[in-house]
Amino acid sequence: MNIELRTDKHIQNSERLIDYVREELNQEFQRHSERITHFSVHLSDENGAKGGDDDIRCMIEARPAGLKPVVVNHRAHNVDTAIRGAIDRLKRSLEHVIEKKDNVRPGALALADTDTAAEIDE
Repeated sequence: MNIELRTDKHIQNSERLIDYVREELNQEFQRHSERITHFSVHLSDENGAKGGDDDIRCMIEARPAGLKPVVVNHRAHNVDTAIRGAIDRLKRSLEHVIEKKDNVRPGALALADTDTAAEIDE
């Protein structure tokens, strides 16, 4: 599982931040580690030096094997809260996508078989 972290010029990138993001992602997604090939995390300060409420944005893109990428965003007042919020959203989104793929409904096949049986009777 590859994890990439990018920040804008207003957020200082450090080894501590990289380790924190990797630890959080590995902890939350260890159950799906064989299915997810890549995480891309982008942190930005939307207001720059001006400050403001909920101006730190965390965008996470996850690439599950065999599926389209899943992207989530979360805005918060600090980096830690933005990362946690985005991870929580990503966890819900990925579980939904993976569950949907694993539990394909066979309903469409049953309807096709019914139509074929009606034509045979006539």
